[in-house]
Amino acid sequence: MVIVHHLNNSRSQRILWLLEELGVPYEVKRYERDAQTMLAPVELRAIHPLGKSPVITDSGKVIAETGAIIEYIIETYGQGRLIPAAGTADRLRYTYWLHYAEGSATTPLLLKLVFTALPTRAPGLLRGLVKAVANGAQTGFIDPQLKTHVDYWDDELAKSAWFAGKDFTAADIMMSFPLEAGAARAGAASRPHVKAFLERIHARPAYREALKRGGPYDYAQ
Repeated sequence: MVIVHHLNNSRSQRILWLLEELGVPYEVKRYERDAQTMLAPVELRAIHPLGKSPVITDSGKVIAETGAIIEYIIETYGQGRLIPAAGTADRLRYTYWLHYAEGSATTPLLLKLVFTALPTRAPGLLRGLVKAVANGAQTGFIDPQLKTHVDYWDDELAKSAWFAGKDFTAADIMMSFPLEAGAARAGAASRPHVKAFLERIHARPAYREALKRGGPYDYAQ
């Protein structure tokens, strides 16, 4: 059976959702972030050396990285579901969005999170300086990058309801986290097609069931 080593409020929520969509039996092993640092607990390093989530174990195999896990699950359990036919234009789009989600899209979102938190973690005497530097980085680089990506998402979703075409696929599951994080950190929900996408995924029964299995998830708003 697939065991999902699941960290609260993390990208591993997508793995639970994918398994629910496919109807694959799985077990959830929960891990909690440190309340002060928000980092994953050291226990995850016993599963994978990097100590990150998501990571799954299945039939003696240990698989990390969201995209790799999704590809493994689709190939092993998908039976042709949630992936466009090989050789089609939609399949090429599917592959692109599957990699874009953790490649291009996540970087500015992570930078936004880090630079927003920096001033609160700086020593008192340096807090003003750190805040000025962090604000400058955000307004001069991070926020414009985020706007470019958010505009891109909205433009693409204006062409079709789902990222890889007219049908819902695992690429939409992969893209859910950037859009949810973008709604929380970059005002992405103000874009009509992004907002509609989020409403569609949040209404899916499998998404809602995954929330029950995974526990509190702040991005499901």
